[in-house]
Amino acid sequence: MNLTCRMCKSRNVELFLELGSMPPADAFLRADQLREPETHFPLDVHLCIDCGLAQLGYVVSPEILYRRDYPYEASITLTGQKHWAELASSVAGRFAFPAGALAVDVGSNVGILLEQFRNLGFRVLGVDPASNIVRIAERRGIETIDELFSRTVAKQIRDTHGPAAVITATNVFAHMDDLDGFVESVDLLLQDDGVLIIEAPSMLHLVQSCEYDTIYHEHLSYISVGPTRAFFAAVGFEVFDVEERDIHGGSIRIFVGRRSSRDVAARVAQSVAAEEAGGIRDLARLRQFAADVARNRVELTNLLQDLRRSGKRIAGVGAPAKGMTLLNYCRIGPETLAFVTEKSQLKVGRFTPGTHIPVRPDRDLLSHEIDCGLLLAWNFAEEIMANLSEFRARGGTFIIPIPRPRLIQ
Repeated sequence: MNLTCRMCKSRNVELFLELGSMPPADAFLRADQLREPETHFPLDVHLCIDCGLAQLGYVVSPEILYRRDYPYEASITLTGQKHWAELASSVAGRFAFPAGALAVDVGSNVGILLEQFRNLGFRVLGVDPASNIVRIAERRGIETIDELFSRTVAKQIRDTHGPAAVITATNVFAHMDDLDGFVESVDLLLQDDGVLIIEAPSMLHLVQSCEYDTIYHEHLSYISVGPTRAFFAAVGFEVFDVEERDIHGGSIRIFVGRRSSRDVAARVAQSVAAEEAGGIRDLARLRQFAADVARNRVELTNLLQDLRRSGKRIAGVGAPAKGMTLLNYCRIGPETLAFVTEKSQLKVGRFTPGTHIPVRPDRDLLSHEIDCGLLLAWNFAEEIMANLSEFRARGGTFIIPIPRPRLIQ
C-alpha cells in the first residue's frame, strides 16, 4: 500500500494492527435493510515512522459516514454534558474574550457544547455534515451550517459573522483526512489572538489500556501531541498547551494559536516526553499492543461462551461506535447477545452493523430476564451501572471488556 502520512506527508509508514474488514460503526440497519448486502471496509492502523502519527490505511468517504442518517448524539450521557460544560467554562475563564465573541464548533452535533458557550455570553455557530443531527441542533436553537467544514464555509462564516475567537474541534480533528485544508480553513476564520481547541482520544491511553475499540472508520488519526505539535508548527501555528481528560477512556485537549501569540506551557514538552516513554512511536511496542488486542478477543469470547454454557442470558449495554468495532472484531452476534440496549432513540429499533443484533431500550434488561450485561460503552461504566442499579439489585452482572474482560457483580 502506497500510504502517505496525512500530517508530515512521509511515505515511511508501517502497518502494525489489522482488525479485519467491517461496516462503518454507525451504519445501524433498519429491519428492511437486513437482507441487503453491507459494504465492509478494511480497518488497519499504520504508524508514520518519521513523525509518529498513527492513522488508518483506508479512508471511507465522509458522504458515507455522516451524510446518510447519522445516529450519534453527543448529549446522551450526564458525564458528557458535564464535560462540555467544563470545557466552555474553562475557556471563558482562561481567555476572557469579550461578551459577544464568536465561538464556532466544527462537528457541532446537536449543539451541546455551543449551548454552554451561549450561556456564557458567546455568539455561537455550529458546522456539521449530518443533516438529521443538524435539524436536532436547530430545534435546540443552535444555528448550524449543514456542511463539512471547508475554506468555503470558513469564508462564509467570516463574511457573515466576523472572525472567531474560539474554534473547537472536539472528537472531530481525528476524523479529518485533509488536515491541511482544515488548517487553511481555521486560518481564514480565526482572529489573531483566537484559540483552536482540539480534543481526541489519546493514542497513549489507547495503547496502554488496550482500547482497540476506539479504532473505527470515523477515527482516521490516533492523536498524540508529538506529531500534532510538529504539524501545526510547519503551517504557522503553535501548540501552546495540553490537558489530559478522563472522558472516552482518556483524551487529550490540545490548545493551538498562531505562532508566538501565547506562552507555551511546560505541559506540552512533558506530554511529548510521556508519549516517547510510553513507546507509541516504537513499532515493537505497537506490535505488542496488537498481540494484546488478539488476546483480548480470545479472553472475551471465552468468557462469553462460558457464561452461555452455564445458562446465562447476555445482552450488550450501550451501542456506541466503539462497541461495533468490538462486536465485529470479536465476531459476537445474536447467538451470544440477545440484544443490545441503548438510550438514543436514533438507534433503538435498529440492528447493529455487521452483527445484526437488535437494539432495544435499557428497560428490556429487566423485562427480558437478562443475567449479564456486556458494557459496550465501558467508558461510561460508572454512570451506566448507577442508572441500572435495579438490574444489579436483581442479581444482574456487568462485563467490562477493556482492557481485560472482567465481571462486576
